[in-house]
Amino acid sequence: MNLSIVIPLLNEEDSLEELFSRIDKVCTTSNLSYEIWFVDDGSTDLSWSIIENMKVQHPQIHAIKFSRNYGKSQALHAAFERTNGDVVITMDADLQDFPEEIPELYNMVTNDNYDIVSGWKKKRFDNVMTKNIPSKLFNAAARKVSGVYLHDFNCGLKAYKRQVVKSVDVYGDMHRYIPVLAANAGFRRITEKEVQHQARPYGTSKFGTERFVRGFLDLITLWFVSRFGGRPMHFFGAVGTLMFIVGFLSALWLGISKLIDVARGIYGHLITNNPWFYIALTMMIMGSLLFVAGFLGEMIIRTNREHKNYNIDEVI
Repeated sequence: MNLSIVIPLLNEEDSLEELFSRIDKVCTTSNLSYEIWFVDDGSTDLSWSIIENMKVQHPQIHAIKFSRNYGKSQALHAAFERTNGDVVITMDADLQDFPEEIPELYNMVTNDNYDIVSGWKKKRFDNVMTKNIPSKLFNAAARKVSGVYLHDFNCGLKAYKRQVVKSVDVYGDMHRYIPVLAANAGFRRITEKEVQHQARPYGTSKFGTERFVRGFLDLITLWFVSRFGGRPMHFFGAVGTLMFIVGFLSALWLGISKLIDVARGIYGHLITNNPWFYIALTMMIMGSLLFVAGFLGEMIIRTNREHKNYNIDEVI
């Protein structure tokens, strides 16, 4: 199997048949054996019925139906577990991505030996204020924090070696950071390809401006996890120990000052009247709590965390 094409969707009944027709034409012309994995992420229109009808005529179509909307990351996770192709390509179902890009993406992975080829929508046909400008700011922050220099982390059109999708655990809203997750897992041959983009011909976008807020929060999470996910004690323990030492030294200084005053015959100066007493006490308590948090983190990562937080109604 040359290709596995993964397509998450939500209420895209108008575009599915045209999308499949274009994919089939491109793959047949390029002599590529392929399978398609549609993932219906809780559609309320006729999307699933259309996929079932297409499946009858085209055995290369497979599909997963979620019981409700769980999100794009969960959709990709469910499909990645089942793909068989040497190269896995992801794309959106809204026809803003061009299936005609597939052969070149495939060749870049197989012939040029890239682990990931990410699409770059250099010329976008989206709303400037709600999508284009926030996307540029988001991508700039993602490049700076992650160290992976891609122009467009959000582009749904990407190509992966099979080993990448089988190794990377996609969860939460981390689908936009799969190249970063892959780089952290040791897949360093990552590049991008300028791809065509067009305005959505049918329906409306399922993503609002709030996705950028979630994206920045996920980016912070990814930065922390990539550096300390396997050794939380190195962060919490170090910060906790530092805070405890500063608090302890402050309390020690207060105690010594009190003893000096007593030795000089000065009485009536209560330590509890000094605000440093409460600062020192708070720092020692917080330092102890952070140290315990690091210890608990070390215990937790020794258990297998399960990210499969979705329910599948049907697989065809």
